[in-house]
Amino acid sequence: MGGTAQRGLTKLPAAKRRKTKTIGLEVHGIAAPVEVRLRVSKTRRAVVVTVPVQCRMDEAGRFLNSHIEWVRDRLGRVPEPVPFVDGAQIPLRGKLHRLRFTGSSSRGRPVVGIGTAGSGMPCLDVSGRIEHAARRFKDWLAQQALADLDDRVGRHARKLGVRARRIGLRDQTSRWGSCSSSGLLSFSWRLILAPSFVLDYVAAHEVAHLVEMNHGARFWRLVAECVPRLDEAKHWLRHEGSDLHRFGVGWSG
Repeated sequence: MGGTAQRGLTKLPAAKRRKTKTIGLEVHGIAAPVEVRLRVSKTRRAVVVTVPVQCRMDEAGRFLNSHIEWVRDRLGRVPEPVPFVDGAQIPLRGKLHRLRFTGSSSRGRPVVGIGTAGSGMPCLDVSGRIEHAARRFKDWLAQQALADLDDRVGRHARKLGVRARRIGLRDQTSRWGSCSSSGLLSFSWRLILAPSFVLDYVAAHEVAHLVEMNHGARFWRLVAECVPRLDEAKHWLRHEGSDLHRFGVGWSG
């Protein structure tokens, strides 16, 4: 944000060390060992090879090929993406719903209505022309996320005696929220897919940064004052958070 100091809740790399292959290289002229790392990104469904600037691309390619079975195994464990299409199962505030594109006129109807399928699973009925249904649903999710975040940020800000300047939504893969020193809070719209106590925690985390732009002991005390399920929310994000990125693939918010 234009050089403004910023703190945020980065996406905790669940067991990242266990999901990374590392090899040491000896580079002429460098006394210290040089490491090349290989991992599979669940959020991007991509193979990431991190190499030092001194490493040639052919060396990186050999490293990848020598661990191709490891890569295939990891890729095979990455859940398939779930686009916003008729019949898809999408979580909303942590509960699975089935998407139904009704094709019915949207005049006089809400963009998205909540019904029930024969199986008992709640449904999200998207009205309007089928070709525009995915976009309408995406916009609706963003509106829901902004409304929930505005409510929780307001509550936590009043409790801590601060005021957020503005709330915005993004679709980053590296963090769930951020706070600038000027009071701008930014959040991932995908938090609306998570259980409400998780969204609540992220909102409290960023509001607490309006008081403490660090992750020291006082900062965590402030967060704990705001949310009773702090440890549960952190655990959920660490182990389940990356899965939220497979829904509605291709939307940048």
